[in-house]
Amino acid sequence: MAYSAEVGLAPGDLWSNIQQQTGHALARGALQPIDTRYEFVDQGGMRFLVRILANLTRKEKADLAQQAQQRMGKPANPFLPYDPDLFVANLSATHLCLLNKYNVVDHHILIVTRAFEDQNTWLTLADFEALAICMAEVDGLAFYNGGRLAGASQRHKHLQLVPPPLCPDRSPLPLTTVLADLNLSHDVSEPLQSPILAFHHAILPLVEQQSPGGATLLAAYQNLLTSLGVDWARPPETFPYNLLVTRRWMMAVARRQEHYESIPVNSLGFAGSLLVKNQEQLELLKALGPMTILRHVARAS
Repeated sequence: MAYSAEVGLAPGDLWSNIQQQTGHALARGALQPIDTRYEFVDQGGMRFLVRILANLTRKEKADLAQQAQQRMGKPANPFLPYDPDLFVANLSATHLCLLNKYNVVDHHILIVTRAFEDQNTWLTLADFEALAICMAEVDGLAFYNGGRLAGASQRHKHLQLVPPPLCPDRSPLPLTTVLADLNLSHDVSEPLQSPILAFHHAILPLVEQQSPGGATLLAAYQNLLTSLGVDWARPPETFPYNLLVTRRWMMAVARRQEHYESIPVNSLGFAGSLLVKNQEQLELLKALGPMTILRHVARAS
């Protein structure tokens, strides 16, 4: 992985910066982690992590303030300008890295475009090159919520990356366990599907010896969305989708709705990690079944 001398980021710098900036941001109150408790819920051969929010007060107040600004016609963009206390590193001439202000998982980072680009635009080589720099340092789960119906809460384009372990008990990522049954150890040209996943999806292995580069990620992304039926000639907002990326595979899911029976789903839901607001929503999720929820929010094949 090539690091740009232009932005002064050398191998090892990014993870060190993430750790140091986390301590700084916590001390300054800029980073406001959201407390959760969790349970595991099984359905259809997959073990889902379900986090139950303990206190959403801070984030709800921030969301209400942002909505009030928007109603008054004022711009509301937390990434432009960004909070310097959340700044981690410059990644390239087009992208920078920030801490996620309201994080559930420690050291959750955002890969953000410097200039405003809409979340409802296709990902580009520049996006994937910035992501590749981060994935070379952090062997975690990257994801992108492609549009409001896919769970995007901010219009300014940003990818996200969470380091392991995603599960508080340090167990493997639920989706990784499911994908272990697929042969992802060799290069394939046609996307694969897991018989366990009861929603329409497409998966490609990433078989470079080390962390994949931006061009490899872009090619896999375009292949996956094409296989799901995207019409590249139409506006991106007509094809909401979720994208999940690790060093070893990439998966895409086309979306048709943001939530099912009041339970919202973003990219992490398809990785096997769902979030509910309270005990009542948890009981609803258990009654419906997490795989059933994913099937309803994904676009039919």
